[in-house]
Amino acid sequence: MPRMTILTEADLRKIVKLDLDAVACVENAFRALATLPVAMPPILRLDIPEHHGEVDVKTAYVPGLDGFAIKISPGFFDNPKLGLPSTNGMMVLLSAKTGLVEALLLDNGYLTDVRTAAAGAVAAKHLARQDASIAAIFGAGMQARLQLEALTLVRPIREARIWARDAIKAEKAAADLGEKLGITVRAESDAATAAAGADILVTTTPSAEPLIHAGFVTAGQHITAMGSDAEHKNEIAPAILKLADLYVADSAKQTRRLGELHHAIDAGLFSAEAEVTELGAVIAGKAHGRRAASDITIADLTGTGVQDTAIATLARDRARIAGAGTTFES
Repeated sequence: MPRMTILTEADLRKIVKLDLDAVACVENAFRALATLPVAMPPILRLDIPEHHGEVDVKTAYVPGLDGFAIKISPGFFDNPKLGLPSTNGMMVLLSAKTGLVEALLLDNGYLTDVRTAAAGAVAAKHLARQDASIAAIFGAGMQARLQLEALTLVRPIREARIWARDAIKAEKAAADLGEKLGITVRAESDAATAAAGADILVTTTPSAEPLIHAGFVTAGQHITAMGSDAEHKNEIAPAILKLADLYVADSAKQTRRLGELHHAIDAGLFSAEAEVTELGAVIAGKAHGRRAASDITIADLTGTGVQDTAIATLARDRARIAGAGTTFES
């Protein structure tokens, strides 16, 4: 009889961590996009503007993996005012051979948090300078915290700055991260000051207006934009994409539609048909990454279904080894 496993967030937190294994899992997912005939349909998106809410549905089939995930990912950004997290969700893992449900991952967005942070680490690993040691994080939510933690896995980060519109949240995040990571972390009240002298800049917000402006950016910096996963979101001034020595997308098709590139196209700075380097191609050695220490590099990461299938498969495999979750015949 077919068997299905239900894994709760508590189960998943025990078996899937933000570590080098998770980074490698997501790195391999990017590589697959560049080297395998991955089937990844466009994101299905639902907006609920009166409650500052959105829901994305993502999926992908990766040849060679025996399962594929379908993820439902809500983001309701007024939830913190109600004492609730702004993101949650779930994933369903199905057999790529039979289509039967193998696992229901009730992660409340945890796996998405991990794979998104891991993607930031992958981008920094392949695009930031090897000696990058100062990070500036824009945002003070869960993803902001995880992005800094992820950076410490791949670069020798010794100092970080946190900027957020909510200064109290920024101070709290800085204090918590400094204690957890054992590095110097401080909150900055001015975005330009946070960016000045930083080697890596990471944006993690749902902002509809640029947080990083052209005057903030200097030679040698790497920028990872994580938050622009919808048409109206925009964290980086379009002029910066033109200024950069290298712009890299997680999916060119997606960033033309809803990433930072989308805004640069609308501003007339890029052609809609302009050739775009994808992160997977850099990882696979099919395209160049950073060429000089003075290069300005940008990773425009909108989140892909292939990452969800990869992290869900990892969770399923680890659950089997650990005997985690509740399994029953379906």
